[in-house]
Amino acid sequence: MRILIIGGTRFVGRYIAASFLQKGHQVTLFNRGSNQELFPECQTLIGDRDSDLKPLQGQKWDAVVDTCGYFPRQTEQMAKTLRDSVPHYTYISSVSAYKSMEEKNQTEESELGVLADPATEEITGETYGPLKAACEEKIKQTYGESCLIIRPGLIVGPHDYSDRFTYWPARAAKGGEF
Repeated sequence: MRILIIGGTRFVGRYIAASFLQKGHQVTLFNRGSNQELFPECQTLIGDRDSDLKPLQGQKWDAVVDTCGYFPRQTEQMAKTLRDSVPHYTYISSVSAYKSMEEKNQTEESELGVLADPATEEITGETYGPLKAACEEKIKQTYGESCLIIRPGLIVGPHDYSDRFTYWPARAAKGGEF
């Protein structure tokens, strides 16, 4: 398969790219040019989802995996740009897209967060989840049944630059009350 990965050289995208390559797929990366040395066997298209999608035009892929969509405006623009050249869109969202983490036994149909201001483009503890939910909606509007929305919980591991998880074992190793 010919697969386009939006991102693909940092944390999650890096492992997705490596997995597809290991299985023999042809991978194209679209990003701002970071870590180009990681996958010399991949075609890399340099651009920016916020301002330069021209490198994506005139090409065809079997599927796209979007690892880094945070703002609905950008995600909608990406989906619309790719709709005629990529038949399937996979978007990695977040479990934070749900309105409440307190609800037990949530399903895909559980209520999602909503932005107080739909034009918000500031990521905070209060906006992160609703922004992801709004991005999901833009992709669904463009791709309909031809999209897959994935809502993982906390993703951790090597190359995780966020320090969200590793803080806790490191803190526990120091001992004492915390």
